Amino acid sequence: MSTNRELVRSLYEALGRGDVGPLLGALDPEVVWLEADNYAYADRNPYIGPQQVAEGVLARFGNDWDVTLGAERFLQDGDTVVALGRCRGMFRATGRPVDAQFVHVWTVREGRVTRFEQYLDTLQFARVMDRGGAPVAEPAAAPGMPGASSPAPTVSPA
Repeated sequence: MSTNRELVRSLYEALGRGDVGPLLGALDPEVVWLEADNYAYADRNPYIGPQQVAEGVLARFGNDWDVTLGAERFLQDGDTVVALGRCRGMFRATGRPVDAQFVHVWTVREGRVTRFEQYLDTLQFARVMDRGGAPVAEPAAAPGMPGASSPAPTVSPA
C-alpha cells in the first residue's frame, strides 16, 4: 500500500466481501481497539491484540448482525485515517433494520493498524437490539450543568 488511507480503504473492501483476514493481518500485535462508548460491544474495551479483536468484536458482531459497512469518505493526517460512512443491515435476533452513521479513527504506523476508535449512533443500535435506549453510563456533567459537583456561577442583573 502506498498510503495509510489506501490500506484502510482496502480493509473496508475486504470486509465488504466478508473477508476479515486482511483486517486481522493488518493489526499490530499490540493494537488497541475501542468500540464506541455505550455500545453493546464496548463491554470489553479496550481490546488489546488481534485475538481479542477477533473474538470480542468481529466474531460477536458477525454472529449478531447482517450488515455492510459503507465507508464513504477517507481523510488522512499523518498516521491517522478517518473513515466516515454508514452501517446498514439487520440485527438477526430482532429482525430490525439499522442504518447508522459511523466515524472510525484508525492509527496506522509502518503499514500496521496500532489503534482503532469507533464513534457510532449507539442509541439506534440499542433500540434495534431491543436494549431500550438509555445509555449504559451517564457522561460526567460539565460544571454548571445539572448533576455537576460544583454549582453554576450566578449572574446578577445590573
